[in-house]
Amino acid sequence: MTGRVVPEQWRSSGVTVPRGEPGTARIAVDLLGGDEAPDVVVDGALRACQADPSLHLTLVGPAAAADAVLAALDPADRHRISTSVAHAGTVGDAVRAVAEGRADALVSAGDTAATVLSAARELGRWPHVRRPALAAVLPTAAGRLVLLDVGSTVDPDVETLAVHARLGAAYASVVHRVAEPRVGLLTIGTEPGKGDRLRRALPPRLAELSLPAGARYTGLVEGGDVVTGTAADVVVTDGFTGNVLLKGLETGYALAGPPAPDTELPPRAALLLGVGGTVVVCHGAATGPDLAAGIGFAADLHRRGSVAAIADLLRYSEVSHD
Repeated sequence: MTGRVVPEQWRSSGVTVPRGEPGTARIAVDLLGGDEAPDVVVDGALRACQADPSLHLTLVGPAAAADAVLAALDPADRHRISTSVAHAGTVGDAVRAVAEGRADALVSAGDTAATVLSAARELGRWPHVRRPALAAVLPTAAGRLVLLDVGSTVDPDVETLAVHARLGAAYASVVHRVAEPRVGLLTIGTEPGKGDRLRRALPPRLAELSLPAGARYTGLVEGGDVVTGTAADVVVTDGFTGNVLLKGLETGYALAGPPAPDTELPPRAALLLGVGGTVVVCHGAATGPDLAAGIGFAADLHRRGSVAAIADLLRYSEVSHD
């Protein structure tokens, strides 16, 4: 089985690496991705390996950085690490590892645009997906919420966000098992006609859209609704607004203090939806624990077959609608 498929932490403290299902997961890690790379990525790779004995990593980057991971591991675990030496364009090499079946998923905290472009080119895009979306999972007062796009597409048109609404609904259904997800459109007020030209044009299109998993468009939502989670399970917006909102919320939650004991926070990472493989993007400012959580998230998605299941659900809903 190859990494190709058919067409989450708010703070460093309290990071929980998802355990996932039993079975090996081979993750390609971009060692040069991130503001503090490669040191922070090396730290994250070590934490992930120590947390998950069934994890195998392909470290893509300078040999010296990969050697630092090997040197810190118990000799009995070093067989779980392979290396792909590169000094530039590391995210492209990591994507190719997935495309060629040498890895099941990839994780990068590098340049988002480069990651998206490499993934679309090497892995291909799903039918009807012209511009893939980055989907982040946020903790809310009511549970969890899927926000997309958070940085992939900053200037979408109506049809792009309609596609993203379908992607987000399928993600919520498959990964979080939300029955009949509620999809909302982020804007500056809930009254009809609120927002810019794009936001005013979208509601009629979303209202008529055939959404997967029994999902339904529930209307306009505001920033506060993203915090409470009571109005929608999936919130759709452009990548510029989504990225600004995400980073603001992260800072707010960090200043609020550590989470309650036994609280499992979503990974501080986003899944790229709409490409033929599992691609997880972490923040450029990610810490070692953040990277470890992103690697664990990618492994969990692979073990559950999540990306293939999302693609299948979308394809089934299109056939049923036709």
